Amino acid sequence: MKTLNDFNFKDKKALIRVDFNVPLDADFNVTDATRIQAAKPTIIKILEDGGSCILMSHLGRPKGVQEEFSLKHIVNKVEDIIGVETQFVSDCVGPEAEKAASNLEPGKILILENLRFYDEETKGDTAFAEKLAKLGDIYVNDAFGTAHRAHASTTIIAQFFPEKKCFGHLLEQEIKSIDKVMKTGEKPVLAVLGGAKVSSKITIIENILDKVDHLIIGGGMTFTFIKAQGGSVGDSICEDDKMDLALDILKQAKAKNVQIHLPVDVLAANAFSNDADTQVVDVTKIPDGWQGLDAGPKSKAIFHDVVMKCKTILWNGPLGVFEMESFANGTIELGNSIAEATKNGAFSLVGGGDSVAAVKQFGFENKVSYVSTGGGAMLESLEGKTLPGIAAILE
Repeated sequence: MKTLNDFNFKDKKALIRVDFNVPLDADFNVTDATRIQAAKPTIIKILEDGGSCILMSHLGRPKGVQEEFSLKHIVNKVEDIIGVETQFVSDCVGPEAEKAASNLEPGKILILENLRFYDEETKGDTAFAEKLAKLGDIYVNDAFGTAHRAHASTTIIAQFFPEKKCFGHLLEQEIKSIDKVMKTGEKPVLAVLGGAKVSSKITIIENILDKVDHLIIGGGMTFTFIKAQGGSVGDSICEDDKMDLALDILKQAKAKNVQIHLPVDVLAANAFSNDADTQVVDVTKIPDGWQGLDAGPKSKAIFHDVVMKCKTILWNGPLGVFEMESFANGTIELGNSIAEATKNGAFSLVGGGDSVAAVKQFGFENKVSYVSTGGGAMLESLEGKTLPGIAAILE
């Protein structure tokens, strides 16, 4: 696996695919700079070697050239975070971009305009990738968030740098963190899968049953498993068409000696609202007109004990409707347990949109081992797929 440390960037122009698809407010201010922060170590290493950085990214899903999706809006933020003069060019290929790139001095940064202003980017167009490739001497992929897409800048471009391509620090960390859970993790290995639907996690569950010792299933998915086993779930979210699959997963787990832990009690509400009436009930006896919206106290205690005895932990998905304060406690308690296990030496990886949002919201970011930056890419990795953006560097 070629990484930044395999190259000296002195007097070289590094063409870096970053993921600067960051949220902007109505005045085009960056409201969450996590992704820019995440790319900083890669950029700094190259600049300290005496090289320069040409950054390419997409922003949003523009239809052609749309002013509100211009990367010029983030230039000042990048300059603030990296602490280095940052230039911008209003194209990403062609004469203007080539001139800006060739004039770029060592120690400086250039941001190219939004790659997705060209349809060729998402189509994985080879000619477009070749035009991008002209801009730099070494290609660095540091965009885990788009590594599952075979786009021109994430995958196709690598063929024009047969010997001069590598992973940035961020992408290298992502790969190693997932490998730690899926291949090299110290046992016992635990996966916590939450979220609303079994259907969105089927392939992950089937792939990780060979890798884990314990599997906690929480969130809305719970009720498909409970109903499949004959429980009453009231008005809780449930995928009736996935009940056979749930039973099959339980059977597979048993055959592979994986212990599955489902909630035994839930905090139920008589409406999907923060102000609803609530009661703690047995997960198999939820009354009609009531729905389970968070893990109950017994479940939280059981889950805590499971977390504390595991050495490698993957957390993907919340245990309840954490966006509502009344139903956030199960997710918060789980976060506390994982933070404690991490402090005691366990390796913990958090990935997937909702769990990352929960970790940030409740202040667990620095209390777990690693928070993944890529939602879809993370999920596909856990499904056992080789991501095209990663394969292109390894080839």
